[in-house]
Amino acid sequence: MDLKFISTFLCFVLLHSSKTLGDNFTNQSDLETYIIHLEFHDQVLSSSKDLHLWHQSFLPTNSNHSSRILYSYRHVFNGFAAILSSDEVREMEKKPGFVTARPQRIFQMHTTHSPSFLGLHQNVGLWNASNSGKGVIIGLLDSGINPQHPSFNDNGMPNPPLKWKGKCEFNVTTYCNKKLIGARNFADGATSPLDEAGHGTHTSSTAAGNFVDGASIFGNANGTAVGIAPRAHVAMYKVCYGYTCEEYRMIAGFDAAIGDGVDVISVSIGFEHYRPPLYDDTIAIGAYRAMEKGIFVSCSAGNSGPGSGTVANGAPWILTVGASTTDRKISAVAVLGNGAEYEGESAFQPTNFSRKLLPLVNGEDCESLFSSLKGKIVLCDTSGYTSRNEKGGNVKKVDGAGMILMNEKYRGSTTFSEYDAVPTTQVSYKDGQEIIHYMKSTSTPVAMITFKGTKIGDKHAPTVAYFSSRGPFVKSQGILKPDIIGPGVNILAAWPTPIEGETISASSSSSSMFNILSGTSMSCPHLAGVAALLKSAHPDWSPAAIKSAIMTTADLVNLGKNLIQDETLEPADLLTIGSGHVNPSRANDPGLIYDIQPEDYIPYLCGLNYTDDQVSSIVNKKIHCKSRIPQSELNYPSFSIPKKSIAQTYTRTVTNIGEAISAYKVEVFGLKGVEVTVNPKILKFTALNQKASYNVTVKSLDLTGNSQGYIVWSSDRYSVRSPIHVFPHISVI
Repeated sequence: MDLKFISTFLCFVLLHSSKTLGDNFTNQSDLETYIIHLEFHDQVLSSSKDLHLWHQSFLPTNSNHSSRILYSYRHVFNGFAAILSSDEVREMEKKPGFVTARPQRIFQMHTTHSPSFLGLHQNVGLWNASNSGKGVIIGLLDSGINPQHPSFNDNGMPNPPLKWKGKCEFNVTTYCNKKLIGARNFADGATSPLDEAGHGTHTSSTAAGNFVDGASIFGNANGTAVGIAPRAHVAMYKVCYGYTCEEYRMIAGFDAAIGDGVDVISVSIGFEHYRPPLYDDTIAIGAYRAMEKGIFVSCSAGNSGPGSGTVANGAPWILTVGASTTDRKISAVAVLGNGAEYEGESAFQPTNFSRKLLPLVNGEDCESLFSSLKGKIVLCDTSGYTSRNEKGGNVKKVDGAGMILMNEKYRGSTTFSEYDAVPTTQVSYKDGQEIIHYMKSTSTPVAMITFKGTKIGDKHAPTVAYFSSRGPFVKSQGILKPDIIGPGVNILAAWPTPIEGETISASSSSSSMFNILSGTSMSCPHLAGVAALLKSAHPDWSPAAIKSAIMTTADLVNLGKNLIQDETLEPADLLTIGSGHVNPSRANDPGLIYDIQPEDYIPYLCGLNYTDDQVSSIVNKKIHCKSRIPQSELNYPSFSIPKKSIAQTYTRTVTNIGEAISAYKVEVFGLKGVEVTVNPKILKFTALNQKASYNVTVKSLDLTGNSQGYIVWSSDRYSVRSPIHVFPHISVI
């Protein structure tokens, strides 16, 4: 869930009442939504009617079949979702063709200027080379969409590709156009794909919104709003109602998107804490089937950072995206009585706030403020269960003049531009500690807040947000995750309903159809948009090739020419940034790529010690694990290698898509306590699409601690970089 709503919306299960199910159920209090996997049955897959009839044959004979089966799956796997009792499932298990059944689970959402920050500009560079994503269809599994938002106007849009098979399920079919070419509703409680939550409208416009002049949030961050791939088509699959995302509806969304013919799927949804094995991971299975059809899948890494091992959606066929800042701030500066100034952020920028120093008091968590604080600025911290807006509301109730919101330690330097209840600035943990030190140094602490409006050019950008989930991916530590980071903090994008507030130019009321949100929910569609640009520029590239191009060309330094930092303003490690920060223009011309075909994942999955049936459930065909490879042997653009007492050798194969006649020399950087040998040291090519392989031998001198560095292949024109992470051996959880 995007962070703005994480404390407001809780996932819940929508129970189906007996009135909607008929009178034939037994033990109705035991009814649940189950997801049933069946054996492969090719002869019935050619007909939807036959497939549905076969699925019905597994139900109790005395039931109302039409109300029992919620969805029959065709593309993700052979099976269906149905409302059943535990006794009925036990009876079903006896029938030929049954594989597994389990109750569904609930997912959470992981939830302008960013194209410019990424180096995308009209009529030049990647936007020019890709025709801004022309002809590519981005499907989003989300909370719906507002089709009448100006970001989804179809000015300059071509007709949808002839392959498109999607539907427009709005009551007013003209809501779909050449930009929004499809919208389907799978969400319980909803009657159409309209967006009640805002999340889906925001992510859709981030990925592929059309140009909208004069976009702002109450006069702040003013400019032209545009998505990463403004000429790409959008298809919405509403799988969440509000912020509740039921599992069987997620599968239905994947199933429909694959069948409709999308080119890219963006999923800003996942489990926040639970990490199922890949054979029991709905998003991983849906994404595998999409990848097999040539569809690129971008997923949010999760908002459970900065703790280790929190990354979600880590299957190697998924691009797993962490979140970072851009160089734009809506500035609000705390000025203390001793002259010290601390820059923070707030989207509430009043012009009539006092320019005099006011008494400064410490309200701590500001959850319970009782006595009058009239005319005072209150220092609050981010701890407790109340949101930023609620804390500001509490300050307002006791007549406080303003609020300085101080980060807790784990939040570090990550601050947000939100519309506050009182004049506010949110400052970093370090700055907050200095403010506290000042308050202790004097009996009459005073402060004021000055509002500076929108500022561009923060030299620390990009910085990884504290909430961005970190590796390792506990279910497969031999794959380095996250893969990439991208803009995910204070992202201005479309909003389905007007937001009321005060403009910066006057105290009058104004409304905005754009909103600022933060989360890996926001970084995920940025990368989906980048993938669409690359797919348009290179229609023959596989999903793995696009992913490789993004990863091997990523940036490692910020605008200040220093290594990218995390929320502590220390250099971020590989488990935080993966390959680095996306650089779309460089990704368009990577030189070499690490390609992976769908069947290449099977030995990898077998190497995870999954059973034949478990591997079969992922790839949707019968598998006998005759070949197994270590996780680190997969032809991935990065390396994650367990430390062992003996030397280990892994092989990678690259494909030349740069210059036909070229030679690449290898260099190894970093990796303290580890000897790394690469052979051969030069790769020579005489033709495009020619392949070459190399071996990496790793010998650990110290079996404790993590080591990290890079393997870089360089030619006269290209630099192809792979991060390498060597870690103490831990069994897969």
